[in-house]
Amino acid sequence: MTAEALAMSRPAFGRRQVHAVAACYFVASFAALGLPPYFTEILPGLGAGAARWAGVLYVVPTVFSALAAPLWGRLADRFGRKRLLLRAQLGLAVSFVIAGWADSLTMFTVALVLQGILGGTFAASNGYLGAALEGPRLSKALTLMQGSARAALVFAPIVVGALSPWMSPHRQYALLALLPLAAALLLAALPEPAETGEGGEAGETSDPGQEKTKAETRRETRTETRTETEKEPVDVAPKAALRRLYTLEFAFVFSTVISFPYLISLVEERLPGASAALSGLLFALPHLCYLITAMPVHRAIHTRPRHGMALGFALIALGLAGHGVAHTLPALVAVRLLLGVGLTLGMVGLSVLAADCARGRAPGGMFGSLEFFSKAGAVAAGVTAAVGSARYGPAAPVLVGGGIAALTAFATLLPPHPRTRWSH
Repeated sequence: MTAEALAMSRPAFGRRQVHAVAACYFVASFAALGLPPYFTEILPGLGAGAARWAGVLYVVPTVFSALAAPLWGRLADRFGRKRLLLRAQLGLAVSFVIAGWADSLTMFTVALVLQGILGGTFAASNGYLGAALEGPRLSKALTLMQGSARAALVFAPIVVGALSPWMSPHRQYALLALLPLAAALLLAALPEPAETGEGGEAGETSDPGQEKTKAETRRETRTETRTETEKEPVDVAPKAALRRLYTLEFAFVFSTVISFPYLISLVEERLPGASAALSGLLFALPHLCYLITAMPVHRAIHTRPRHGMALGFALIALGLAGHGVAHTLPALVAVRLLLGVGLTLGMVGLSVLAADCARGRAPGGMFGSLEFFSKAGAVAAGVTAAVGSARYGPAAPVLVGGGIAALTAFATLLPPHPRTRWSH
């Protein structure tokens, strides 16, 4: 079988499949992102004094997801990305059922720990896409995945709140377990990227009448693959680029997430009497900005991600610093939109850099490690926000985040490793 025949025999992995993966992540994220804001309502029913643990339990899934993500990524490279993605969706369903029927603080905490360990759908989805796509197609798919995360972050709390009069947020965990189960059923119909890359099962030929043995066919396939590899060596980004990606991911997540926990308190301080709906809209504005502008931004910066990242961090720094001086509604809207533009540039730039670093690497392990640094940045941001807000008030977290973003913007402009492909 020729290399051309092998390529033609590969099952297609196009826009429909990418959209299916993104849709599955969106529906599976509803409970994970929509219910934690209601911990203060859930925990009092699990025992006296349980509500004081809301802040700690908020980050429990994140911590355990960070610890487990690299291991699941390596297992995906070894046993199949589709198989491990299905495992992540089913793991979420199991943890949600346990959380929904937990009758004590201990059992609820166990459920959140299992959510972190058994979940990891974002890293698993990215690893799956990384095995099927490369270059601009992969970076565009990763940008779409981030859009799914933003959409779930915006709409999930609204849906949970709307259902609350009929079912308590606690019991909604069990109901929303149906969503990752539905996602698993849809994902089961998608191709396995490893099989796609090999162009079908080993030993099959394009002509059933051929009398070659399976062993002969496999030898010919290996010879052709080896020849093609010798002609076109894979351009693997250096380890320096990978380390830089991990550092930027940590700094980006830290500088943006640090503003999340106490934003509502800041809005209430600056706009006394503001409605909950207005506070929620101000919280959602940066994420809505990403949903509207991510794809045009990708087209604009996919050939120069380093400059896009530098501009993104600079706008994040300005936006967060603006939170410290914004005392009117128009000013708060302006700084939230400025933060949204920076967030969009940063996320899209990171998607382009991640796609470039994934070339020639086992995607499961790389995206698992990237998820570790992302979650580590979120945990560090949460702890810093809690300490800073308690000591200096709700404006402290945004000012710390702005300082980190400003430093990272300057660092991003420094000349990267000479072999780093995304240095243009």
